[in-house]
Amino acid sequence: MKPETLTPLSGSGEESPPSVRLLMGALMLVMLLSALDQTIVSTALPTIVGELGGLDRLSWIVTAYMLASTIVVPLYGKFGDLFGRKTVLQISVVLFLIGSALCGLAQNMEQLIFTRALQGLGGGGLMVVSMAAVADVIPPADRGKYQGLFGGVFGLATVVGPLLGGFIVQHASWRWIFYINLPLGLFALLIINAVFKANTKRKPHEIDYPGAVCLSLALVGITLFTSEGGTLRAWSDPQLWCILAFGLVGVIGFIYEERRAWEPIIPLTLFRNRSFSLSSLMAFIVGMSLFGSVTFLPLYLQVVKGSTPTEAGLQLLPLMGGLLVTSIVSGRIISRTGRYRLFPIAGTLLATVGMALMTTLTLQSSLWQIYLYACVLGMGMGMVMQVLVLAVQSSVTPDSIGVATSSVTLFRSVGGSIGVALFGAMFSHVLKSGLTKLVEKGDVLPATLDPHAVHHLPHDVQQAYLQVFSEAVHSAFQMAAVVMAVAFLLSLFLPESPLRSKAKQ
Repeated sequence: MKPETLTPLSGSGEESPPSVRLLMGALMLVMLLSALDQTIVSTALPTIVGELGGLDRLSWIVTAYMLASTIVVPLYGKFGDLFGRKTVLQISVVLFLIGSALCGLAQNMEQLIFTRALQGLGGGGLMVVSMAAVADVIPPADRGKYQGLFGGVFGLATVVGPLLGGFIVQHASWRWIFYINLPLGLFALLIINAVFKANTKRKPHEIDYPGAVCLSLALVGITLFTSEGGTLRAWSDPQLWCILAFGLVGVIGFIYEERRAWEPIIPLTLFRNRSFSLSSLMAFIVGMSLFGSVTFLPLYLQVVKGSTPTEAGLQLLPLMGGLLVTSIVSGRIISRTGRYRLFPIAGTLLATVGMALMTTLTLQSSLWQIYLYACVLGMGMGMVMQVLVLAVQSSVTPDSIGVATSSVTLFRSVGGSIGVALFGAMFSHVLKSGLTKLVEKGDVLPATLDPHAVHHLPHDVQQAYLQVFSEAVHSAFQMAAVVMAVAFLLSLFLPESPLRSKAKQ
């Protein structure tokens, strides 16, 4: 029997048929699976580093996943067209689950980083294939509502992830933050198999493998340079500059390959579209600022404020709640008014203010101040992340929606990978410099980043340690505030394209 295919909605205002609603539920479950693993490790970082060591590689627990998923994002879009989105989605889930199981079995930091990369190879497909399916069956005029829901799912993952991660670390083991993916992933596979009716139409593609290799070389080289410069390697180390040279060769090779490829990963002609160019650059900056700074907030709460992992997860609720609410509300408003340009402007401004407020926190700052500032930051982010995807989808031709969507996702992921590495290097450099001065003064400090050990130090030494740690976290937020301010300036030039009333046929 020929599989059922979903018929695109014909226009705005129609009630979604049951098949579409079920598909959206399945895709949001897949989105949750991918987004959850970007956030669930945040509250577990101090415990993981305390057991496995490797403080100077702390950011790579996050970076490895994001970098691997970033590299495969553009390929998954083509694979979905070539082999069918259902098949590609199922393979992505299986690969993600294998990586999750191996992460839980890691015995040292190097093994954990490698298996996190393997996990990211699957996670990258979960995000982009689910978003591409939305554009297939939902008309742009109604798409804001669904994109808002997808942003809400991302917000839910950012709420549940740190809280769940903290609870598991405190009551079981950090390894279970990876094992928990297994039942969730298997359930997602069952839903996808039952609900996602595969489209029998296939589009032949020429996969741009040389472009993917050059992109991988560029991202790995630049990320290694930003993360190891001034921390693991001195700036005068020739090997460090060789790594950067390899990255730049990758950039040049990628641009050359995209000019000559029959089906490039990112068609350079898309950059003639003003909305696409600005949205991609803003997505890069937002990804850099968000992931690069918020990764260190649970560390601040556990080390400086003495919160348990579970408490640190709960204390992130204002940030994630703000993101969740504004993401859903903005999507609803866009669907009703057909206008979206105001939201990236207001969102980047609000996020810049939130980042700047974070830099004013001191050892004496109360928790309610942190909650308030985090909520402001989250509300700003919620107005931007999904709206940029909508802006691009509305400004390109229907046959370019898939590659344009994956390209914006790629830029956001690249920004997140580089942001975590760059801000992590800044954090490690400031922390190491400050602690070195304390050791030179004769203070005895703990060998690992263990909050319990820090809070058992003599009072004077403890306060000095916490001051250094606080300054290290501030350095990440200061850099993030400057970067987000650039995104605000760019948003002022973002044009508003009319939302089409029909999905692509």
